[in-house]
Amino acid sequence: MSHLLPAELIKTLDKNGQEIKTVGFQRFGFDSEVPIDILRSLYLRSHYVLSAPVEQVEELDAKEFADHARFTQGLNAYQSKSIYHPDTNTISYTTLSRFPPVKLLPPSERKRILVTGGAGFVGSHLVDRLMLLGHEVTTTVSHWVGHPNFEMVRHDVVEPFMIECDQIYHLACPASPPHYQFNAVKTVKTSFMGSLNMLGLAKRTKARFLISSTSEVYGDPEVHPQHEDYWGHVNPIGPRACYDEGKRVAETLTYGFHRQDGVDVRVARIFNTYGPRMNPHDGRVVSNFIVQALRGEDLTVYGDGKQTRSFQYIHDLIDGLIALMNSNETRPVNIGNGDEFTIGEFAELVRETVEKVQREDGVLPTKRVQIVYKPMPTDDPQRRRPDTTRAKESLDWQPRWTVRMGLEEMVRYYKAKMAEGSI
Repeated sequence: MSHLLPAELIKTLDKNGQEIKTVGFQRFGFDSEVPIDILRSLYLRSHYVLSAPVEQVEELDAKEFADHARFTQGLNAYQSKSIYHPDTNTISYTTLSRFPPVKLLPPSERKRILVTGGAGFVGSHLVDRLMLLGHEVTTTVSHWVGHPNFEMVRHDVVEPFMIECDQIYHLACPASPPHYQFNAVKTVKTSFMGSLNMLGLAKRTKARFLISSTSEVYGDPEVHPQHEDYWGHVNPIGPRACYDEGKRVAETLTYGFHRQDGVDVRVARIFNTYGPRMNPHDGRVVSNFIVQALRGEDLTVYGDGKQTRSFQYIHDLIDGLIALMNSNETRPVNIGNGDEFTIGEFAELVRETVEKVQREDGVLPTKRVQIVYKPMPTDDPQRRRPDTTRAKESLDWQPRWTVRMGLEEMVRYYKAKMAEGSI
């Protein structure tokens, strides 16, 4: 295969105009810093080659290497070489893959970490970071299977689970409205029973416990921006209540174990997050807009488009979760981006970003996608923006990624998944 190199590597600049070469930090006695290029090699390049007849596979694999090397700096050695054959609609899988290099930690620094919900959007990125840092991780994500530091477990957190560990990141729960509303009783059960079982495990093993709560605990807020001491404005019997109230009772349970049994707990209230590996069919505004724009379909905005949201990129969230876990902060902490957009403005930004990527890749759409408006869903909050003062003061954390740069990575991720036939 010829090793084509692009004329210009794509650089990512943070909000201050500085190039982002690493994510993570070194503080609280915990080193979580890893090169961004190695992380990108795990998610940005598609799993198979671009669509091509069998005889063109090698040629287009080289082209895809060159395209994605603009972001991943050529680190495609750490990828599966499975091949998709669109002419016969078949995939040739291979078990031959090389894992990215991970840090070699001495036993005194290497932690045994349990991540529930590790196959999900946030969980998979957290697992990638923890694995690259050299820790031993037990979870449900699949692309690390076979690595000596990794153990995969298929388990429902509603049932008790026994293991020895030092830290527990409890992320397991459906988080998008179509998914958590599909089986509302199961969602409440997962929030309560899952948290009860994991807190019981933390109590027995004396592990530090972090629960991924949500900005939904604030409901449709009457205070703006939302700070951690605000109690919220939630409809307890609406269609979103199974998730909203499920997370609220999970927080109650967490602090019950903290006060009664001395469990070392952390509570992260996560605001809207986007990035590669988001399920394109989960009904969230970011994935909806990007997939619609890439397909040349009109962008669907619910309501008048004047409701606001703030969006943080996945790497900022992972930085925040790891900082919180290893800090001494036991109060709830908002983790989100304070940059606020109306949904209408965000739709325009997504359209511009998709058009920019298409121009750079030499793909010109036949027509410009339009923005259409439809009725607002029940109990959809009008305004949502975090007050992250506590995170800045206690964790020395604040978002580094601009919404535009995160969107460009996500557009390239979905574009590659569509080319390989995964979407």
